Amino acid sequence: MIAYNWDKAKKQVNDWKLSGCRIVFTNGCFDILHRGHVEYLIEAKACGDKLVIALNSDSSVRSLKGDTRPIQNQEDRAVILDSLESVDLVVVFEQETPAKIINSLLPDVLVKGGDYTEDIIVGADTVTKEGGQIKIIPFRSGYSTSIIFEKIVKL
Repeated sequence: MIAYNWDKAKKQVNDWKLSGCRIVFTNGCFDILHRGHVEYLIEAKACGDKLVIALNSDSSVRSLKGDTRPIQNQEDRAVILDSLESVDLVVVFEQETPAKIINSLLPDVLVKGGDYTEDIIVGADTVTKEGGQIKIIPFRSGYSTSIIFEKIVKL
């Protein structure tokens, strides 16, 4: 499911919580989906019942990655993510960080990749204060959108 506004996302997450589901949250640009992303999302989903992805908007990606990104627009990235079996909800955010959406949805588990440590994960303090967990999934070396982008540019 793609939630085109935060109110719809919050309502869905609250409905899932009321039915006893454990909500897992992650975020990212997911510009060119690759094996590392797919395996990461499968592992993230295994941390609970429902996986919510906060997807950086096009303007947010440009702010983080530069004017040449994103390669795919936010609508396309959202549809691709939503098609994965491991993903239950995709919601786009405009900010540079997902702090506000994490504060709104209050997931039970906040997941990030192994290139992060808990002390630098945005929203970790909010989630743990509410009794939630932080899960760091080991980084898969050799898989990144930047590596793929560099290969394409060299062609």
